[in-house]
Amino acid sequence: MLRGARSLKPCDFVGPARKELSVMPDAVRVKVGHSLFLAQRGEEAQDAKPLKGFGGRGVLEIIADHDGSTYRAVYTVRFAGAIYVLHAFQKKSKTGIATPKHTMDLIAARLKDAEIIHRHRISRGEKS
Repeated sequence: MLRGARSLKPCDFVGPARKELSVMPDAVRVKVGHSLFLAQRGEEAQDAKPLKGFGGRGVLEIIADHDGSTYRAVYTVRFAGAIYVLHAFQKKSKTGIATPKHTMDLIAARLKDAEIIHRHRISRGEKS
């Protein structure tokens, strides 16, 4: 490994999160991609904020504004050695900043899926 180079944690997408992100505008995907890259290096992007309701900094959201719309990508660093992207969506509500309950429920369900995926990764002896 090059001096000063860091190894990257694997980044997995849970459920359709990759497809959700792929339909977003290029500028949003670049911003989210850069933030995820920093997370893989063990760093935290300035635009990554804890998602309320998940107890701390284990579940983070990236907020990207583009062309009058707001986009969000939610990921977790809760599991040692890996990053899991849980959901990516365009915020539709024009009033209030709270994430709708059905979206929070979806994120919670995908977080449980990420835990299962991570346990399988560990049991197979994959590097994490």
